[in-house]
Amino acid sequence: MRFVRGLLKWTFGFVAVVIVATGLSLFAAGFSDGPIAIIPGGVFTTGEMVTEEPDWEFVKDVSEVEFQLLDPTSSRTSWIAVADGRVFIPCGYMDTTYGRIWKQWPINAEADGRAILRIDGKLYERNLVRVINDPIIPQVLSEIGRKYTNGAPIPLEMVTSESMWIFELTPRV
Repeated sequence: MRFVRGLLKWTFGFVAVVIVATGLSLFAAGFSDGPIAIIPGGVFTTGEMVTEEPDWEFVKDVSEVEFQLLDPTSSRTSWIAVADGRVFIPCGYMDTTYGRIWKQWPINAEADGRAILRIDGKLYERNLVRVINDPIIPQVLSEIGRKYTNGAPIPLEMVTSESMWIFELTPRV
């Protein structure tokens, strides 16, 4: 019996240390210059602001980018897709409880889409605008499939069922 109690104490202690360390790491990430892998981060403090509108084809083979919302201020890493010269960020799992808990940024972006995109140390002021019924959606899904699913098609129902939200990054004026 003593062995079981000792084992339980050590197990509880280990779990408590992991929870505290994880909490502290997540808290500290909020003060970092951008996200840390999949952990949301703080406000961008480095990067060169680009004022002219770029030809977005340069991100066609860039797998991940960082973006920061201005309200609330937080940053994260995301996939990116270019279709017909327009640039998009997808967000999946929006029809699941897990997705709605973990991914608050799409809801925040719908309320206030002002954002800063950071790619290779360059900053681009953008607006995130949710795309729902745009005829370009199949092309965006095709590009996401090419880049992230080894060409496996992504069904249009992902968007129409609201499982995947797609945001266009439009110029901020």
